[in-house]
Amino acid sequence: MITMTAGEIAALVGGELHHIDPDTPIEGPVEFDSRNVTRGSIFAALPGARVDGHDFAAGAVADGAALVLAARDIGVPAVVIKPLGKQDSNAEAFAHDPDGAGAAVLAAMGKLARATVDTLAERTGLQVVGVTGSAGKTSTKDLIASVLQGDGPTVAPPGSFNNELGHPYTALRVGQDTKYLVAEMSARGIGHIAHLAEIAPPKIGVVLNVGSAHLGEFGSRENIAQAKGELVEALPADGTAILNADDDLVSAMDKRTAAPVLKYSTAAHAAANPQVQIYATDIQLDEVARASFTLNLPGATPQSVRLQIFGLHQVSNALAAAAVGHAVGLSAQHIAQALSAHTAASANRMDVRTRADGVTIINDSYNANPESMRAGIAALAYTVSARPDANSWAVLGQMGELGDDAIGEHEALAEVLDSRHISHLVVVGDGPARSALAKAAQKRGINTVSVADTDAAISVVSRGARPGDVVLVKASYADRLWRVAEGLLAGSELKENK
Repeated sequence: MITMTAGEIAALVGGELHHIDPDTPIEGPVEFDSRNVTRGSIFAALPGARVDGHDFAAGAVADGAALVLAARDIGVPAVVIKPLGKQDSNAEAFAHDPDGAGAAVLAAMGKLARATVDTLAERTGLQVVGVTGSAGKTSTKDLIASVLQGDGPTVAPPGSFNNELGHPYTALRVGQDTKYLVAEMSARGIGHIAHLAEIAPPKIGVVLNVGSAHLGEFGSRENIAQAKGELVEALPADGTAILNADDDLVSAMDKRTAAPVLKYSTAAHAAANPQVQIYATDIQLDEVARASFTLNLPGATPQSVRLQIFGLHQVSNALAAAAVGHAVGLSAQHIAQALSAHTAASANRMDVRTRADGVTIINDSYNANPESMRAGIAALAYTVSARPDANSWAVLGQMGELGDDAIGEHEALAEVLDSRHISHLVVVGDGPARSALAKAAQKRGINTVSVADTDAAISVVSRGARPGDVVLVKASYADRLWRVAEGLLAGSELKENK
């Protein structure tokens, strides 16, 4: 963040100073976990499910925090903001915030972030790139960061810091030398992305797809599209909207923005589509489902790209990142080299490891929705297809936040597994949706086992997997199925996937 005095911060966020001289300079950054506090930082005291950040404020100051953002006087240097009252929102940030104390602190973080971004945009030309979509946001955010960082210092969120807390937290990591901020933007309702765009106004907006993630909150894919399109509505007339031409609901968002539009596509006929400017040809997959393709950009010589990340769906994500690079004026050669050099930056997303005994683990356990499940199962099927007599193992948990569609979507997964000829299914955990998946898979003749927890899943696969087998591990975040992948890899020597 930019340096401000304590008094300037208080005036900006509408709070009162306690126990600190208003002329004290504050450099930041802002931290909400007291364990991450460094000398001179700001500690944001947020309520949580188990603890309240206000209880850790004194310790944070003792560890070097120069200022606390708080909703009550806690006897340390602080800006105290009046609680905003209980929020009418389904956002996770407000789930344990009965009086709006957390909402007040988050609003203060948002105002600090906006002031920082606006100042640096004017002073140094900082550009904000916003990325949204039902699936692939984090992978694409990481690809974009790889493309941009060769052109200048780039800040991107760790993992999926993409909500009311993670978004301003990431925006406040920018500094005087930052050229690009890549902001992953999620939503659980109409208006959420518009709110995030107010915190860090994007110059470039990327919309990947409209799927079924959070369908329970939105009620329909059309409502999801309405929310995702808020990103391109927020763009200035001199910005750039980047849209996936292969998704009709996304492509139609070109009518909702004042900015010029770039569309990208992986379709076989993309070169002949006058609405598509960026496309891939000659797409091929290697033995572990890493894609190579020819990148076609407007006015540039086609470039060869060989991705080091796994899954056919990554080609579309790479094209989105290439479009961002093109929009900021990078050469096709630079973009292709950056994409080819990129390795997975966020944990538990299509992380493919092969043990010395030849068993390959595809760890895509960070999150799951119907679209990403199909992509993961496709990668599993492709990888095992090159291995004669090998078995395919899908270790799956639930897909969360699907509302009334949960049972049907989990039953539909059985059809996907069957059509991809997956030989073994291990369903982890209980509940109606998981039971529906297991029963539907059994009816289709898939060798199915239901287990109570991750330890039991590790045991089943460890006993049954043979050299050469391929194991996909995937579920929504709450299931924490990365423990299965970690357990299957623990103590094993690994081969390099060449």
